[in-house]
Amino acid sequence: MNKQKISIGRTTDMVIVSEDKMVVPAKVDTGADRSSIWASELAMSDDGVLSFCLFAKGSEYYTGRRHTTRSYRASAVRSAHGTLQVRYKIELSVIIEKRRIKASFTLADRSLNTYPILIGCRLLTNKFIVDTSLGRPRKGEKEIGGLFNTELKENPVGFFEKYHLENERGDV
Repeated sequence: MNKQKISIGRTTDMVIVSEDKMVVPAKVDTGADRSSIWASELAMSDDGVLSFCLFAKGSEYYTGRRHTTRSYRASAVRSAHGTLQVRYKIELSVIIEKRRIKASFTLADRSLNTYPILIGCRLLTNKFIVDTSLGRPRKGEKEIGGLFNTELKENPVGFFEKYHLENERGDV
């Protein structure tokens, strides 16, 4: 059966069915091949059972519930900056825009990211159309940009030295 594609924005809410239908914001990234979800406390038992918690202590979405699975794979993920990471890949049942999907996610530390979940092309393909005019702006985006611009305006040379001279990517 050919289902109608649903329009979603650059962000969307995703329901994680295994977490008692917890609603979590996700970033839609058409430039990412795979989807990833924030996971912490990864452990491997002697008999090969992978266990982990979704999200981490301090996150509003962290429940402390341990997930265990024998059904996982390894995945090599290259970031936009060129670094290669080896991650575990699992399947989760999720709901996006009222559509239930069984999708693959790599387990990643997304503690420094605005969104705890990233939705990539493999999940989007043949299910969704991305309309970038939809979705909500990132939390604090205007405030952070405003602080950087104030710092830049006050001392352009100091700003350049701080963020770019020995730090070509501008990592903060």
